[in-house]
Amino acid sequence: MDSVIADDIDEGDTMSLRGFATLNIWADDVAAATEWYAEFLGQEAYFLRPGPDGRPAYTEFRIGDYQGELGIIDRRWAPPGATARPGGVVMHWHVDDLEATVARLLAMGATEYQPITPHGDQGFITASVVDPFGNVLGVMTNPHYLDVLAARATA
Repeated sequence: MDSVIADDIDEGDTMSLRGFATLNIWADDVAAATEWYAEFLGQEAYFLRPGPDGRPAYTEFRIGDYQGELGIIDRRWAPPGATARPGGVVMHWHVDDLEATVARLLAMGATEYQPITPHGDQGFITASVVDPFGNVLGVMTNPHYLDVLAARATA
């Protein structure tokens, strides 16, 4: 199947998933999680919403080439039945230096969830960690991401 770029879609067509918008993670201590991610990302959260008790209930970062949003939500507002254990879907962020990124995350207190793992011979390599707040953070080398980024730059 050929890849489709949003600009190539006819008006009558619909696309169910247009692109990553916001990834929400949970934390018992939103302030501590926000501080940890600010250190890792090298930037402060751009948005903060306090809860009824005045403590941070939600913070958000805009990061990456497409300014994807990473939101940290107080675990008190997790859906009923949500587990505090790592698991489920892993969303991978493309990074320029996978080994250095994983090493830095581990040095900052994350724990290995999936080791650095090559997938075939096309350059797709993944890894994931569990942040100190119980969330899985996936990172990867993704040649397709770089191809799309390069195509957008020349368009």
